[in-house]
Amino acid sequence: MLTETGRTRIAQAIAAAETTTSAEIVVLVAARAGLYRSAALVPALALGLAIPWPLILFTQLSAAAIALTQAAIVLAALAAATHPGVRLALVPRAIRRARAHEAASREFVARGLAGTRRRTGILIYLAVAEGHAEIVADSGIASRVSPAAWSSTINALLSSLRRGEASEGLVAAVQTMGSILARELPRQPGDVDELPNRVIITE
Repeated sequence: MLTETGRTRIAQAIAAAETTTSAEIVVLVAARAGLYRSAALVPALALGLAIPWPLILFTQLSAAAIALTQAAIVLAALAAATHPGVRLALVPRAIRRARAHEAASREFVARGLAGTRRRTGILIYLAVAEGHAEIVADSGIASRVSPAAWSSTINALLSSLRRGEASEGLVAAVQTMGSILARELPRQPGDVDELPNRVIITE
């Protein structure tokens, strides 16, 4: 999803931003937020229920032939849905967004952002397949920066993703975030880098 050069540039942007703020910035890029294995079951069931009726009404096929046709179409639908892209297309956008939001919240805790000394962890989460970006901030940041402050950063990142420029978008997002955090949460004496600056990639 990201070249080695792109990952290096993002890590450098994180390190530079953290020289000006007490925040701990983490960037995580997920190929997808979920596998959606059950996405094909409802359409396949609907097809299985609908297919026999036109065959009964408009053909002279035997009951056995209709049953075989029904089974073949359902199996074909399930087989087509083994492709991740097809499976994702069957999932309503609201469900995709909810799954990505859940994944971002889960990764925030799993990657140690909730355990920093001053509760200043902040995560940029990008789910590529869903086209979803989210910024999750711990209480030390959320008490100073409104979630609305990140809207333009997220929109710009998603625009970059749609153009196929994820690395550039993430670098710009980190830089913008760094500017806001430096103003609202400047670096304090004794601050140390608590979390790795490398980009986390998940499948």
